[in-house]
Amino acid sequence: MQVLYEDNHIIVVNKSPGEIVQGDKTGDRPLSEELKEWLKAKYNKPGNVFVGVVHRLDRPVSGVVVFAKTSKALTRLNEMLRKGEIHKTYWAVVKKMPLPKEGLLQHWLVRNEKLNKSFVVAEGEKLPKEQKDAKLAKLKYQVLKEGDNYMLLEVQLLTGRHHQIRCQLAAIGCPIKGDLKYGAKRSNPDGSISLHARSVNFIHPVSKQEITVEAPPPESISNLMQ
Repeated sequence: MQVLYEDNHIIVVNKSPGEIVQGDKTGDRPLSEELKEWLKAKYNKPGNVFVGVVHRLDRPVSGVVVFAKTSKALTRLNEMLRKGEIHKTYWAVVKKMPLPKEGLLQHWLVRNEKLNKSFVVAEGEKLPKEQKDAKLAKLKYQVLKEGDNYMLLEVQLLTGRHHQIRCQLAAIGCPIKGDLKYGAKRSNPDGSISLHARSVNFIHPVSKQEITVEAPPPESISNLMQ
């Protein structure tokens, strides 16, 4: 865990692949608890420390995660997230395919809770027939760099669906490197997938100042930028 930004109401960290944001059935220690201990030690606080989870990142994904240090900030940030006022940019290393240098992807996704996976049921803006549970997923992408077998995309989410980036990129033949669940042929050595939450931008819920925080990518992604 690397702290990227902190003030009285917010703390932003760079999550490593493999870390979990919030406690789950694995029982592994989550970032939220690690942050509580870090803040408790830093400020020598005798009592409990408040850390609120604003959003999550999948376990094998790295990058920016925003936490709230006060209940006021958490309530406001949750509302901003619901309204789409927190803007996140991702970097993804994907299988090389002939793509336009930039584009908009629109798919209808259905989430399978049992498999913990999302599936594309239709492409475009029209709601598919008899798919009442489908949700429209939109993202913008830009090709940043191409290698021999992979390319680096910058992705901006326009909606927030389950496994959206992973599912939509796989649907166009560009599964994320290491993402076996969505069609990659082999895993990464550390069990990660090559998806990184590069930056977050939003208006501070208390000070009303614009905040932009960037997270340095792991070596597996930064090496492709050389």
